[in-house]
Amino acid sequence: MNRLASETSPYLRQHADNPVEWYPWGDEALERARAEDKPLFVSVGYAACHWCHVMAHESFEDEAIARQLAASFISIKVDREERPDLDAIYMAAVLAQNGSGGWPMSVFCTPDGRPFFAGTYYPRADRQGYPGFQRVLAALADAWATQRDAVEQQADELLSALRQQVSLDDVLVRAPGAATPAFDGLLERLVEQLAASFDAEWGGFGRAPKFPRPILIELCLRHHARTGDERSLTMATRTLDAMATGGIYDHLAGGFARYATDREWLVPHFEKMLTDQALLARAYLHAWQLTGRDAYRQVMAETLDAMLGDLRAPNGGLCSSIDADAAGREGSHATFTPAEVREALRAAGLEELTDEVCDFYEVSERGNFEGTNVLRRPLGAALERSPAMEEARRALLAARRARPQPGVDDKVLTEWNAMAVSTLAEAAAATGEERWALAACDIAEVLFSALRRSDARWLRSLQGDDARHLALSADYAWVVDCATRLGELTGAAMWTARATETASALLGLFAPEGEGGALWTTGRDADPLVVRPRDLMDGALPSANAVAALALVRLGALTGERSFTEGASRIVAAASALLEQNPIGFADMVAASALVEATTEIVVAGERGDLLEVVRSRWLPGAVVAWGEPTDSPLWEGREPGAAYVCRHYACLLPARDPATLLGQLARPGS
Repeated sequence: MNRLASETSPYLRQHADNPVEWYPWGDEALERARAEDKPLFVSVGYAACHWCHVMAHESFEDEAIARQLAASFISIKVDREERPDLDAIYMAAVLAQNGSGGWPMSVFCTPDGRPFFAGTYYPRADRQGYPGFQRVLAALADAWATQRDAVEQQADELLSALRQQVSLDDVLVRAPGAATPAFDGLLERLVEQLAASFDAEWGGFGRAPKFPRPILIELCLRHHARTGDERSLTMATRTLDAMATGGIYDHLAGGFARYATDREWLVPHFEKMLTDQALLARAYLHAWQLTGRDAYRQVMAETLDAMLGDLRAPNGGLCSSIDADAAGREGSHATFTPAEVREALRAAGLEELTDEVCDFYEVSERGNFEGTNVLRRPLGAALERSPAMEEARRALLAARRARPQPGVDDKVLTEWNAMAVSTLAEAAAATGEERWALAACDIAEVLFSALRRSDARWLRSLQGDDARHLALSADYAWVVDCATRLGELTGAAMWTARATETASALLGLFAPEGEGGALWTTGRDADPLVVRPRDLMDGALPSANAVAALALVRLGALTGERSFTEGASRIVAAASALLEQNPIGFADMVAASALVEATTEIVVAGERGDLLEVVRSRWLPGAVVAWGEPTDSPLWEGREPGAAYVCRHYACLLPARDPATLLGQLARPGS
C-alpha cells in the first residue's frame, strides 16, 4: 500500500495498492521533487470517471510503468472534487496545449508546479493515433535530462498563459463603482442565443453528447414569466420532458445520470453525481411551481428521494457520486433484456405484466444499448404509473439491486452537500414535505459540526469522521446560501446568524484587496499555488462567484447588512464585461445580477400560516422571505403581527392581511 491508503478521497484510495509510488498533493511530494530535481507527474481524476479506471488498469497497475515513473518523476494523485483549485489550473494547461480537455488529466510539471506538458488519457502503448504512455514518459524524461532550458522556457510560457486564463485579472472590470449590466437585456440576449442552438425535437442545447444545464432551463422559465414569451417556455419544457422520459433519467430508482451520449437523451453515461440531483431537482421544482404540471413535481420528488436514499453516508452527510461501472462494465447494473424483465416479474408474481412492462419502458429483443436496453418512456408519454406498473417498477428495481452494484464515492463535500440542502429546503417550503425539511436540517448540522474547525475555519472534504482540505470560496458561498434558505424554511433566527457568520468569513478570506470584486478560489491562508485561480465561468457547476453573489445579496436583503449587498454588487460588476460578451457561459452570474439589480423582500409577521402558504405557493426567484423569529434586521422594524409586507426598490406596499391581497401584490412584475 502506498501513501494514498490514508486519504479521505475514495478515488485516491482506489490507487493505494498500485505499484506506482503515489503521493497526495502536498509538501512531502513537492519537497522530494525539489531535492531530487525530478519533474512532477500530476494525475487528476475522480471516482466515477470511467476512463480514469481504464488508464489505471492499463498503466498504473503495470510494474514496468511504475518503474519508469519512479526513475524519472514524482507521481502525485489528485481528486478533482477535493481540489478543484488544482484541477482548474492544470485543466487550463491541458486546454492551452490541446484545445480540449477531460479526465483523466495527465500533467507534467517542474518541481515547483509549473506545467510544461499536459494531456488526458494515454493508452499503455501506441494505439489508434494516441501515443502510448510508456513512450510519453520516456520522451519527457529525456527532455528533462537533455533539453532542460527548452522545458523551462515552455513552463514559463505556459504559466504566463495560465495567469490570464485562471486568475482572469485582464478581463475583470477594475473601476470603482462599475455598473452592473441590466438583467432584462442580458436575459433577452441569452434566450436569443439559446434559441439558435435549441433542439426543437428532443430538447436541450447543442449537439450530442448532451449535458443538462439546469440554469439555462431556469432562465428560460424566468424569461417566460417576465415576458410571456411562449418560445422560451417551450425550450424549457421540451428539455425537461425529454430528459424525464429519456434514459438519462432513472425510471426505477429516480435521479439523473451525468449526461447523455446521444441527441435523444437515451443512452446515459451512467454515473450519478450528487450535484446533478440537487440542481436538476431544483429546475423541476421551479418548472412545477410555474406551470403546475404534476409530472415535474413527480420527477423532482423521485430525484430527491433517490438522493437521500442512495447517497446518504453513514455519518449523515451525502456521498459525492455513484460510479458508472459495475462488475467492470459500464451500465451493467441498470439495463434489461426482455428475458431479464420477465424473470424479475416472475420472481414477484407479476409475469403476466411482462409484455405491458416491456412496452411501457420500450424494452426490445434488439435493444438500444450494446444488445440490452436502457429503460425509457416515449417522448411525450405520461410519467404517472398505474398501481400495477408501480408494482412492476418495484420488482425491476429489486432485481437490479440484486446485481453487482457500482461503487459509491462516500466523501462528503461541503459545497455539494450545501447545494443539496439548499434544494431540499426550497422543495420542503414549496411542498410542505416534512421529510425533506428534516433531511435538510440534519445534513446542515453535519456540515456545521464536522466540517468546521474549532477556529470556525471551514474544511472541504469529510470521509467518516476525518475532515481535510481548506474549504474554497464555493464551499463558503453554498453554506451561506443553504443556511439562508434554512432560515426561510424554518423561521429560526439561528440559521440566519450562521449564514451571517459564514458570509463575513467568505468576504474576509476570498475577497481581493481594494475594489477588485471577484472572489479568489483559495483563501488568504491557503498554501500558494503557481497561479491563484478565480472561479467565474459556469461549468458542470455554477461558478463560485455567481453563487457567492446570489447568496450575499439574498442574505443582505434579509439582514440589512450593506457589506453583503455591496460585496455581491462588486462581484457582478467585476464580471460585467464577461457577461456582456458571453451570457450563456456566465448564466448563473446573469441570474445573480437580477437580484443585485432588485430584490423583493417579504415579511410575514406573527402566526399567519395562510399568508406564508401564499408566498410559498409561487416561484419567486427574485424574493427573500422572513417569518418566525424576528431578528434585528431593518426588515422587521415596525411590522405589526398578523400581516404580510412586500417591499421592492426600498419601498413597501400596504400590509396584506388576507391571502387575496397578498396574492395580488406578488403577481406584480418583479417578484
